[in-house]
Amino acid sequence: MLLKSTTRHIHIYAATVNEGELTPATDSLTLNIDPDNELTWNPQAIAQVEQKFSELVASYKGEDLIEYNIRRIGSDLEHFIRNLLLKGEISYNLNSRVQNYSMGLPRLAES
Repeated sequence: MLLKSTTRHIHIYAATVNEGELTPATDSLTLNIDPDNELTWNPQAIAQVEQKFSELVASYKGEDLIEYNIRRIGSDLEHFIRNLLLKGEISYNLNSRVQNYSMGLPRLAES
């Protein structure tokens, strides 16, 4: 069984990626950031999310790889992304096919 956690902007799988396919794993997590492209990202913001993911995974070192722990990591990352959005480090992709402002209404520049 493939363990996973999916939030609006974070998908985590207890798996590795081999030739574009997920292969279940008991010792590895794979991160997919914003699969629906709801947000506009820059390399620095992605690096911050990946760094936070690494820190969260390290905090569970020695514990069993169970769905509950994976869900906690996903939830913490979702909150981290919301903070990036609120600080203006990322923004909503207004051209996305998904128009769900789940983290608050988009900010518009004052004219």
